[in-house]
Amino acid sequence: MKKNKKHKNFLAQNYADSFGYIKESKNFIYLSIIVFSFFYLLGFLVQPSDYILSFIIDFVEEILERTKDMSQIELIEFVFLNNIQSSFFAMVLGIFLGIFPIFVLILNGYVVGFVSLISIEADGAFSILRLLPHGIFELPAIFISAGLGIKLGTFLFQKNKYKSLKYYFINSCKVFFLVVLPLLIIAAIIEGSLIFFGR
Repeated sequence: MKKNKKHKNFLAQNYADSFGYIKESKNFIYLSIIVFSFFYLLGFLVQPSDYILSFIIDFVEEILERTKDMSQIELIEFVFLNNIQSSFFAMVLGIFLGIFPIFVLILNGYVVGFVSLISIEADGAFSILRLLPHGIFELPAIFISAGLGIKLGTFLFQKNKYKSLKYYFINSCKVFFLVVLPLLIIAAIIEGSLIFFGR
């Protein structure tokens, strides 16, 4: 009984630390939202060059080809693994001055914006609503990961670099496993199921 209580207290403390660190890092998370939103609008409103257009079309076609014969479980696993890799590397590789998470936000924002435009042109404005169910969980996970990645890169500007890096990294990992991971699991279940039943 005592062991159970101790385990619950340990988990509760780590969740409290995680949400405390998210609050502490809110300006970096807001920055990730702004970068993504700006490039989403850019992808939605500005016609890309032929090279970028070809890249996006090839990228989307490759994903469609890889997933066309997948079962519901396989689709969920595919979506989850892609999202977890993207989010984890956006966070961890932020150690290099926060450049990688910003690149991830720019790329994802632009591609999602352009794909949204194509969806609206093909199926009308209501097609965007299909993004909402999983986007509610997936986007916060991406914004948190990228925001923490950008913050991680600022350790170089702190007085005690090693201590700052250690603090940022440990707390970022806590947030990733306790907050981001559950969000990505829910998002993958919803998105994978929607793709499967929407065929």
